[in-house]
Formats: sequence, structure tokens, C-alpha cells
Amino acid sequence: MSSEILTGILGKRYKLQTSEKFDEYMKALGVGMVTRKMGSSVSPVVELTEKDGTYTLKTTSPFKNTEIKFKLGEEFDEETADGRKVKSVCTLEGNKLVQVQKGEKDTTIEREFSPTEMKAIMKVDDIVCTRVYKLQE
Repeated sequence: MSSEILTGILGKRYKLQTSEKFDEYMKALGVGMVTRKMGSSVSPVVELTEKDGTYTLKTTSPFKNTEIKFKLGEEFDEETADGRKVKSVCTLEGNKLVQVQKGEKDTTIEREFSPTEMKAIMKVDDIVCTRVYKLQE
């Protein structure tokens, strides 16, 4: 598996611009109303970095900062921003970083990177949430 495709986007910061069905997505995961309101009101910044084969995905916002560290194809324990404990695996499919979270509810997050934006497609049950992040200059 090659990580060459990610080289051009590593260390770049992407800020949330648009979000569709995020509230429905959080609701399906059992996230409480107050957390959903806060989560929907902020525009987080996402940054992916890599060192010695270990990737770090940082999400920063005024509400909450999260960070996950992973190696492609290796399962790891994750506590999500809304406090769920899940087992996650990240793989690379073309220019998409695909994260599968297994827990009370299984979710999939596909992050598609391009030089100017990162699109996150988040799926739980039959709900598909799309969030588009623009490159910060």
C-alpha cells in the first residue's frame, strides 16, 4: 500500500466550509442535543501528518480538539469527539483515507483529499453526512 498520494496533503490544514446532515448523523449515534448544537456550530480545522509510518489526524475547534494516531491497516482504540469508545482501522483507497469505526454503532468516514479541499463522507445506518473542508492558505 503506497502513501505517496498523501505526500502532497500532509501538514496542510483544511477548515470546514459546508456540512450536510451532520445533526442527523450525530443523532443516529446517540449524541445529546447540547453536544450536537455545539458540534454543528463550529468549523473545525483538520490536519494530517505522518512520521515513521504513523499518521496523526488532528481536529481542532473552539469546542474540542481531538487527535488520533494510526498506522494504515492496523486496528486501534479511539475515543470519538462525542465520547464513544470504538475500534478503528484506517486504510488508503486511492486519494481516500477510509476509517471504519466499530462500536455500539458501526460508522465509516471517507476522507477524500485534493490539493484544495478535503471532503469527509460520514455514514451510519442509512444516513450519509457530507462535510467539505477548504485548504487554509
